[in-house]
Amino acid sequence: MFQRYIGNKAFYRRVLGIAVPIIVQNGITNFVSLLDNIMVGQVGTIPMSGVSIVNGLIFVFNLCIFGATSGAGIFTAQFHGSADTEGVRYTFRFKFLICLLLGLLGGTVFALKGGSLIGLYLTGDGDAAMAAGALDYGLKYLAIMLWGFLPFAIATAYASTLKECGNTFLPMLAGIVAVLVNLCLNYVLIFGHFGAPKMGVEGAALATVISRYVELAILAGWVHRNPQRNGFIVGAYRSPYLPGTLLKSIIVKGMPLLVNEALWSSGMAFMNQCYSTCGLDVVPAMNITSTLFNLASVVFLSLGNAVGIIMGQMLGAGRTEAEVRDSNRKLLTLSVSSGIVFGLLMASVSGLFPMIYNTTDAVRSLAAVLICIDALFMPFDAYVNATYFTLRSGGQTLVTFLFDSCFVWICCVPLAFCLSRFTDLSIIPLFAICLSANLLKCAIGAFMLKQGKWIQNLTV
Repeated sequence: MFQRYIGNKAFYRRVLGIAVPIIVQNGITNFVSLLDNIMVGQVGTIPMSGVSIVNGLIFVFNLCIFGATSGAGIFTAQFHGSADTEGVRYTFRFKFLICLLLGLLGGTVFALKGGSLIGLYLTGDGDAAMAAGALDYGLKYLAIMLWGFLPFAIATAYASTLKECGNTFLPMLAGIVAVLVNLCLNYVLIFGHFGAPKMGVEGAALATVISRYVELAILAGWVHRNPQRNGFIVGAYRSPYLPGTLLKSIIVKGMPLLVNEALWSSGMAFMNQCYSTCGLDVVPAMNITSTLFNLASVVFLSLGNAVGIIMGQMLGAGRTEAEVRDSNRKLLTLSVSSGIVFGLLMASVSGLFPMIYNTTDAVRSLAAVLICIDALFMPFDAYVNATYFTLRSGGQTLVTFLFDSCFVWICCVPLAFCLSRFTDLSIIPLFAICLSANLLKCAIGAFMLKQGKWIQNLTV
């Protein structure tokens, strides 16, 4: 039983070789985001509410970019596993073009409809002046953040290709530098230190945008200066040509991932809007909760990426079904274990963490309870995340679409909508009931993994 679920040193050495740089990058990114969030929180509850709403909406755009690159990334990992540099080049070219298109499209949508989208989250019971203030701060923040859409999208195309080719160090380094730049500029621009103007939430937005350009410069600069180590970049921009067969395969396999990320993230945004109807205090409390959850979930989310990369490379290299299943079972065990450990850590600081914010006692007390609820379900989140990346690694993108976003919109969204509109439930039982839907998702995921239809080599 021990050998069935626990790997040897060589196994964990390989897993950690891929996962640790991603964990470090995501950990630093989320830690700096936490500090960024705290700095904005020091300005006051109203600015924090406006910024958190905008960041929740931008999260939808970010996941659309992630979904667009992930579809082609399935092929990138398997092409790299079979040493096909030309195939990697074509997938990178597709990523660049689709990210460019989505960056322009996303910026246009938010520029035209940003105010209406923010207003959806300010309908709960509370002071009308507070709602108007949060809307004003949110619009100021969004106006600057729009300038970071394109560099973020293009940097994602470079970073994802490098990771899928086994180079997780450079994206980690670029991410670390970018978040440190963001942190330093936040301190200077939000509070007006070293002679800089005191810009508040606009300073936070400007710091983030500058850090996006820094990250892109590091990634693209290194890749183009080292073509011998990044053969895919040679000739990548000579033409927009993509082989018809490959383009069709990427669209068939990849577009469900893009649609999935768009629907899943918009479903999360819709559920947050349902939560916000329970009162204006819910918005800052959920912001505090999600900030800590994002930091605590770094390990299991990063392990999910490692699962996708390792499974994709094993499938592309033609490893046997028994070997693939054995490695996947041990990766799932590692991921769930990390969810248990960090869930306990998250619960242990639930009473202390909200005290950092410059907000009301009511918001702090509510956030503490929501943090404990989130921590309780973290092991199940870890299992679902690892299952998603496993199914995706074998090209089962339609299945992952049904498993992920369709589940959210068929089960979670109607549940949140009905409970928030047609019952008198407060935010605490509403939040707990909606999260418990993941228990059903775990059962569905286990069934899909057992079927084994995801075990297929796409490079053949």
